[in-house]
Amino acid sequence: MKTLHSTLPDQGPERTLLVGLEIAGSDHWERTESLTELGELVKSAGGEVVDTAVQKLLKPTAFSYIGKGKAEELAKLCNNKQIQAVVFDDELSPAQSRNLEIIFGRKVIDRTQLILDIFAQRAKTREGKLQIELAQLQYLLPRLTRMWTHLSRQSGGIGTRGPGETQLEVDRRRVMEKIARLTRELGEVRQHRSIQRAGRLRQNWPVISLVGYTNAGKSTLLNRLTDADVYAADKLFATLDPTTRQFTLPNRQKVLISDTVGFLKKLPHHLVESFKATLEEVAESDLLLHVIDLSHDLYESQITAVNAVLEELNAFGKHTVLIFNKIDRVENPALIEHVLRTNQHAVAISAHTGEGIEQLLHEIEHQVRSWRLRVKLVIPNHETALLAELHRVGRVLDTSYVEDSVHITAHIPPQLQGRVKNYMVDDDDDSTHSRNAPAGTAKGTPAAAGRDKSQDL
Repeated sequence: MKTLHSTLPDQGPERTLLVGLEIAGSDHWERTESLTELGELVKSAGGEVVDTAVQKLLKPTAFSYIGKGKAEELAKLCNNKQIQAVVFDDELSPAQSRNLEIIFGRKVIDRTQLILDIFAQRAKTREGKLQIELAQLQYLLPRLTRMWTHLSRQSGGIGTRGPGETQLEVDRRRVMEKIARLTRELGEVRQHRSIQRAGRLRQNWPVISLVGYTNAGKSTLLNRLTDADVYAADKLFATLDPTTRQFTLPNRQKVLISDTVGFLKKLPHHLVESFKATLEEVAESDLLLHVIDLSHDLYESQITAVNAVLEELNAFGKHTVLIFNKIDRVENPALIEHVLRTNQHAVAISAHTGEGIEQLLHEIEHQVRSWRLRVKLVIPNHETALLAELHRVGRVLDTSYVEDSVHITAHIPPQLQGRVKNYMVDDDDDSTHSRNAPAGTAKGTPAAAGRDKSQDL
């Protein structure tokens, strides 16, 4: 993989050119902000932004993305300014990347490759290294070129069997074998994490996950709440490996709170897939704390980007507290009042100064106490939509299958209680009664069952 960071200690940061494409009809402000973010990514990877170029086209060209003439013009600019690498704001196809490297005569990197490079630099744990290596190999596989075809081995014997396995095919086979091995190893990691989660479930402590756009202040907030001493810096993807800490709320309720990798617009799909073993913590959480950088001009679009990743992780719709962070940097107090007035379950804080932390703790106490109802359910197999929603927005503690029904013990949020009330059963309700009970009936009243189960918290 081509990277931006210097490999020699006496070399300075690589001089880079940022290139963006503005398609007719697209949002100019969004494109400008995206290039600004790309520049921050370059700095985070250890590079130096020398210049920025934007090409306006009706659509990308198949050959060189920005057009051959524009690419040749920028190649001269790179020669004049001694630029060592060209970074594109979108993902390039294998052919486009190859053609652009020939035109520029230097390293060409797209946004996806840059993010993978940053993750490779930051991964410290064995799990993190496995996940990023898998994502890199999945990105590399379709980009293997025919540079080694002159080494093809001819098969011996009489006849027209043609060339043997080329070096390209050998490379592809080896990459695919390594992808398979890493996938198996990550499967073992996922199994290990499920065992860890099972141990936490036995303690019956609520599990809370911090989510948000990269550099929104999640690690700073975790440090503020738990003295976790997690590395936090004002740069993109400052921390990568997840951290979980025990935390006691003012009402003496113990919870587990986890920091996760920051999300990003155009987050590579390979990366989301590879990190699902880690990000499963988000889907299994009782409560999400969505940390938002209110001082950012495009904080609303960052919220949308985070929600898109949560949806891909099958965690969108989880009970969530919106935490508008960095209010110490917000110059207009009316903005703070506006976001609190227009968003449910929202708190404004500064993780850096500690302002608003008391209100945040009160909100977490309220949310954990009010929504985390423990119930036992007997649901017919054909209620597939309800079963899927139960797994998506609740937290399933135990599942068993008896004939044509599913027996589930779960924690559920208020919005789901109305849908499952007809399937609630008492703790002392035996399997025989459950099997013989008509679908939609339950021993005892659902309301009474709910009151009894709520004491499990």
